[in-house]
Amino acid sequence: MPRFLLLRLEAPLLAFGGETVDARGVIVDFPGASLLTGLLANALGYRRGERDRLQGLQDRLVFAARLDRPGTRITDFQTARLGAGDQGWTTRGRPEGRAGGAGTYKGPHIRRPDYDCDTSCAVALRLEPEDARPTLDDLCEALLSPARPLFLGRKPCLPSRPLLDADPRLRIVEAANLLAALAFLPPEDGSSTLRVMLPEGEPALPGDHVRPLTDERNWRSGVHGGHRLVRIRALPRREAAE
Repeated sequence: MPRFLLLRLEAPLLAFGGETVDARGVIVDFPGASLLTGLLANALGYRRGERDRLQGLQDRLVFAARLDRPGTRITDFQTARLGAGDQGWTTRGRPEGRAGGAGTYKGPHIRRPDYDCDTSCAVALRLEPEDARPTLDDLCEALLSPARPLFLGRKPCLPSRPLLDADPRLRIVEAANLLAALAFLPPEDGSSTLRVMLPEGEPALPGDHVRPLTDERNWRSGVHGGHRLVRIRALPRREAAE
């Protein structure tokens, strides 16, 4: 029977990134493949430049997510006044300067990032092939003692609880499919109906809404591209723990 790693994603503020429109990065209800890849890779200690390892990890991920508590969506208004001599640190380990004419520095830099407040999302994932490295056990060990601090979408979005359950029996489970694996994690308090996102290959039910999703990153080129099909399902709360 397949094995699945179970995660609980909760934070006062989190941001599951969606398709970027112009310069505005929107957020969506469910975590995407690139977000989970980055989260797991950060725990494992992968570096951004290890493109093949990142791509290999994303290519192996098969996952489903259940939105137990949707939370409230807000938009944060941010400004920063940057001068010609200001420098910022980058993930490359060296400062980055600024260029441009004098007019570049007259106005503040304005951003309006969106966040979801007090969201609770359960995730079940497996790896294909299962016996390649890293394994589910490697991921579990890394999440218990991550190589770097973990965040959910943006760096300010620190988890409010451990991603793995306190009960070791609810970290890696055996189940017939992704939905059955999610049922090991009882839903958090919330509405009587939950929404679940499943990969298109999972067993279908009448009423499933099939839609394309662009949530994968080409880690070698550094851009998002392509799409896959997912099923969005409304699930009565009583069935989520059966």
